[in-house]
Amino acid sequence: MGMYIRIERGAATPISRQIAEQVRAQCLAGLLPPGQCLPSVRQLAAELVVNVNTVVRVYEKLAAEGLVEMRHGEGTFVLPQSTNHQQAAELKQQREQFSREFQSMVRRGLLLGLNASDLRRELSAAVAEVKSHISPVKDEGKRS
Repeated sequence: MGMYIRIERGAATPISRQIAEQVRAQCLAGLLPPGQCLPSVRQLAAELVVNVNTVVRVYEKLAAEGLVEMRHGEGTFVLPQSTNHQQAAELKQQREQFSREFQSMVRRGLLLGLNASDLRRELSAAVAEVKSHISPVKDEGKRS
């Protein structure tokens, strides 16, 4: 499975933090397996339409956290995750945040007159759309 990142432009959360949080969550959840080469800095910057330095800072931050390893001339690779309590707590916190956001969206849909069947249909469509955008990381051999 590939890496999927969605940037919300104009959000209060800085773009670099949005990218870091999403890559971190995918590493901690095992969606990005140990040893997987992440997209090159230039490739990810082009895909997300962000400055190359933004991606460099994100990768450096994730490397400092022990989630990835930046190998000069080879690329950036996901490291095996220890079963450390801090990382497990962070993943739990991110899932709880997701749950709160999801409940908020359901509440909003109900207030707009959608019923449970409408909400399930919307969720299924959203899952299908996101899955269609997730593809194996391209050009795994490319250098950062």
